[in-house]
Amino acid sequence: MANITAGMVKELRETTGAGMMDCKTALTENDGDMEAAVDWLRTKGLSKAAKKAGRVAAEGLVAVAVDGTRGVVVEVNSETDFVARNETFQKMVSRIAEVAASTGGDFEALKAADFPGAGKSVEAHVTEMVGTIGENMTLRRSEALEVSAGAVAAYVHNQVAPGLGKIGVLVALESTGDAGKLAELGRQIAMHVAATSPLAATEAELDPAVVEKEREVLSAEARESGKPEEIIGKMVEGRIRKFYEEVVLSKQAFVIDPDVTVEKAIKNAEGDVGAPITLKAFRRYELGEGIQKETSDFAAEVAAAVGS
Repeated sequence: MANITAGMVKELRETTGAGMMDCKTALTENDGDMEAAVDWLRTKGLSKAAKKAGRVAAEGLVAVAVDGTRGVVVEVNSETDFVARNETFQKMVSRIAEVAASTGGDFEALKAADFPGAGKSVEAHVTEMVGTIGENMTLRRSEALEVSAGAVAAYVHNQVAPGLGKIGVLVALESTGDAGKLAELGRQIAMHVAATSPLAATEAELDPAVVEKEREVLSAEARESGKPEEIIGKMVEGRIRKFYEEVVLSKQAFVIDPDVTVEKAIKNAEGDVGAPITLKAFRRYELGEGIQKETSDFAAEVAAAVGS
């Protein structure tokens, strides 16, 4: 058995771009033979995956999985929408959502959990699939919602397969009332959230820094009018109330019945459900949000390829 040194691992990593532990395993499996280790990494898809890892993955799928009072939402990214329509990729994302449900949505726990039937972790399986499918892919995030009594409902926008799409929303309603009716109400609210993208469920949950920034902007605008400070104060407070109506879920006009707010719609539903209802939380995942996407000149890319 060859002595695998840190220098050998470093050299293989720099050559292939594969992970440190993968390089050490490759060298161990091949008795320190560097060329054989490179081939080993390539056959496992790990070298290929590492070379693709620097490419931006902003497409892919958002997945949701719900079971009564618990629900999870997961985002897995790929480089192109073409891969998102690949059945193998879709099945992988669905299985990841199932694993997320068993780990309580905790992201680190999800990455480390066993991928069903793969004999490796979810994170390692995604890396292996990079080599199989041929694009960079990343397991980006996951969260869960749960209520002690009531329902967690879900909605998927631009659905390409059951529970998979471009926007995934979870809504948690706490109540001792009819679970089926709660789930339907929750789904309607989830559709609303997908459309309006609120910043918080209630005023109390809205980030104070966001409110303060809005107040500063509104104050500066109001002062341009030249009105007295006491008038400006009243103008700003009125506009802040309007701001709440725009960004706080409970204060928004319900898209299914714009004559009432979401808060009022929930209150109106209590008689039908048979018990008080509390909007506990929501989660909204939009595919690729916050990822810096690369822009390129396609004609220039073709010209460069022809010239190379």
